Amino acid sequence: MSDLVSYSAADGVAVITIHNPPVNALSPGVPEGIAASLAKAEADDAVKAVVLIGGGRSFIAGADIKEFAKITSGEKKRGQGLHPLLYQLEESNKPVVASIHGQAFGGGLEVAMACAYRLALASAQVGQPEVKLGLIPGAGGTQRLPRLVGAARAVEMCQFGEPVKAADAAQWGLIDQVIEGDLLQGAIRFAREIAGKRREKPRAPEADPAAFAAAREAAKKRQRGLSAALAAIDAVEASTKLSFEEGVKEEARLFEQCLHSIQSKALIHVFFGERAVTRIPDVPKETATYPIRRAAVIGAGTMGGGIAMNFANAGIPVVLKETTQEALDHGVGAIRKNYANSVAKGRFSQAAMDKRLALITPTLSYEGFDQADIIVEAVFESMALKKEIFAELDRIAKPECLLATNTSTLSIDEIASVTTRPRMVIGHHFFSPANIMRLLEIVRGKATAKEVIATSMSLAKTLGKVGVLVGNCRGFVGNRMFGSYRREAQFLVEEGADPEAVDRAMFDFGMAMGPLQVGDLAGLDVGWRIRKEFQHLEVPGVRKPRMEDRLCELGRYGQKTGAGWYRYDENRRPWRDAAVNDLIATVRAESAISPRAISAAEITGRLLYALVNEGARILEEGMALRAVDIDIIYVNGYGFPAYRGGPMFYADTVGLPKVLEKIREFNRQHGVLWAPAPLLERLAEEGKSFGQYVKGENNNA
Repeated sequence: MSDLVSYSAADGVAVITIHNPPVNALSPGVPEGIAASLAKAEADDAVKAVVLIGGGRSFIAGADIKEFAKITSGEKKRGQGLHPLLYQLEESNKPVVASIHGQAFGGGLEVAMACAYRLALASAQVGQPEVKLGLIPGAGGTQRLPRLVGAARAVEMCQFGEPVKAADAAQWGLIDQVIEGDLLQGAIRFAREIAGKRREKPRAPEADPAAFAAAREAAKKRQRGLSAALAAIDAVEASTKLSFEEGVKEEARLFEQCLHSIQSKALIHVFFGERAVTRIPDVPKETATYPIRRAAVIGAGTMGGGIAMNFANAGIPVVLKETTQEALDHGVGAIRKNYANSVAKGRFSQAAMDKRLALITPTLSYEGFDQADIIVEAVFESMALKKEIFAELDRIAKPECLLATNTSTLSIDEIASVTTRPRMVIGHHFFSPANIMRLLEIVRGKATAKEVIATSMSLAKTLGKVGVLVGNCRGFVGNRMFGSYRREAQFLVEEGADPEAVDRAMFDFGMAMGPLQVGDLAGLDVGWRIRKEFQHLEVPGVRKPRMEDRLCELGRYGQKTGAGWYRYDENRRPWRDAAVNDLIATVRAESAISPRAISAAEITGRLLYALVNEGARILEEGMALRAVDIDIIYVNGYGFPAYRGGPMFYADTVGLPKVLEKIREFNRQHGVLWAPAPLLERLAEEGKSFGQYVKGENNNA
């Protein structure tokens, strides 16, 4: 018997309760405890039925993901996993009733499916989310699930991994009864009703070729490059062709392939990384935070409007300020349109939209700003303008109000310098569209108080964001690296690559969009304005990309003007533009560049290693706390494929000696901009990885 599992029996019903907080994961000791308790119930003639239930807030939220890492590292052998327990549940001479509250995900649902019956509270959710870790269900889930809900539903659940509400699961036949009121008491009553009745095993599902073909097409579009999605489809399809025993063997084969793949290691890296970024060495967990009950946002443009929506979505009233009625009306109209689109797509109701809109108060003045607990400035990138606004906020805001700037590149310290409270000033760099993108870069200034940092990290979670703390340098972490990436994209075009080839190479690598398409989407004028802001810092004689400045001089700002690197129709669909070809030829001639053929491999190498090299400098400077922080920024803010783990993890999988060799080659070919980062050189020579690097520690150990 395990301390993680308790057993009791009364009036013919045994109750097995799992106690492994916070979510009753199937850590070592839990399956063994359930098995021992079940054996005790089977040996007791007075027990006629068994209830399996989770203590605390959940049934079983899944496997202990740390165990997967131990297996792939060789620290632990895989063994038989959950199968012995599941067969014991399935073959028990006393019917077992799985009683679900909270979540039954992954291995938790596989345990429930091996039970004779499944009950759930209406608030419960079930699912097979393994695909999100680059895996498939590995304990018979792809074989039992289609026998309960049919092949098409099983494919959907295993391929996409989304949670299913108890009511829907009951409609599909996965849940036998939705319980109102007390779950344990309802489960005990149900167990007494079915005591002594043996339930027939569900039959194999019928073949559904159309469902599998549709699933594979959907994987190409929605899960591009993710091998686990296709493996999940294959495993479920096996349930329609093979016996249960043979199907389980095929599932095990596919699971092993996925488990030992780089994709799964990358996705597990991201999973743990999103938890690691919340830990800040000099800001203890118990650091006091300021309550955020009311907010204010300055600027109702694309960013400001999206930021205001974040607060409203979280139930926080927000004042939204603009300088003219026209700009304010346009901003509020955009917010209303965004919400209306969500209602039309069924994401929430009209009543929910009305409630959120009511939380946003448009204004042309600073009225109400003195009541705000946080003020976020979201005007365009002009240091002079931002300093003017912060000087005004210093006079208006209450002493304990957080003063946040949404700047993407400018110095937090310089902005804070015009206030009498630099300790309350912090960067909150949202990503566009701010109401959708998960990333929030939180930028600490030299005077930013720890309480302000802790409050910002907590607020990120409240807003549904992944908050990552970064240092104060030009472009911070994300945009500083992205500048190198997009610099090389322009150089490649100037040297002979077609814009489409540059974008296609990175799309094929797995990026959400190519670098030139990203520029058109964000607005080429944004970068143009920033370059003008920093032009006094440019080093004479160092090559600079010229194409985007020239495009901007022609008024080609991207999608917003209908033309940038590409021309766009009314639906923002891009097509090749002869005027851009002419401009490229002109720039090449002015720079005395003879165009050459450039392979997709060179394009991906130049762009990816530009990210990595700059990331290494950022890491050594301490602008990012850990390599994984950079990875989480890129996965959540820049469309880097999660199944590749982020740029620093990707470099580790390639091997830093190989990365360094290529960067040195680019250095010889393209000059000073490709000087290898000292940290990269050191780690490569020591046979270390970015993942092993911790600033301030003796990394020779």
